[in-house]
Amino acid sequence: MTIRVGWGFESITPAYPASPLPLEIPRMTEFPANLDPKLIERLVTTQGGQLTQKMGIVFEKLTAEESIATMPVEGNRQVIGLLHGGAHVVLGESLGSLSAAIHAGPGRIAVGIEINASHSKSVTEGLVHGHCRALSLGRTLATHEIVMTDDSGRRLSTVRMTNFLRDMPQE
Repeated sequence: MTIRVGWGFESITPAYPASPLPLEIPRMTEFPANLDPKLIERLVTTQGGQLTQKMGIVFEKLTAEESIATMPVEGNRQVIGLLHGGAHVVLGESLGSLSAAIHAGPGRIAVGIEINASHSKSVTEGLVHGHCRALSLGRTLATHEIVMTDDSGRRLSTVRMTNFLRDMPQE
């Protein structure tokens, strides 16, 4: 069972010409039904964090086992017009960290301890689709593989991330 939570807004252009342009619709993300309410609150109030917002990352689904997000190429290019390699890593780390935080559970946090990326193909336009899958979900470590593809489903890069799971520091 999952829940859908709205956070932030995104502009869309309707397919029919009679409507006012653009439309602002709530951005919805699918979460597991048993997710820690404090984590949902942090995600909603921060809208995924400052860097996530700057990169234009939109989360579609967030669970410990599988998470999905998109990121526009526009605004994230390097000087020769290709999507910056670091943008792949930001998308990968965003998905891997949040998936690990969900796995960690209430009162615990995920801290990234290792990340690597292999870039296979470049992209100059459209959206990058990030698909994160758990490789190992333990009590103290969580490892995820995040595959980035273009709009046609071609693999652009592969990111692997390991997070250390620990108790949340006392305030």
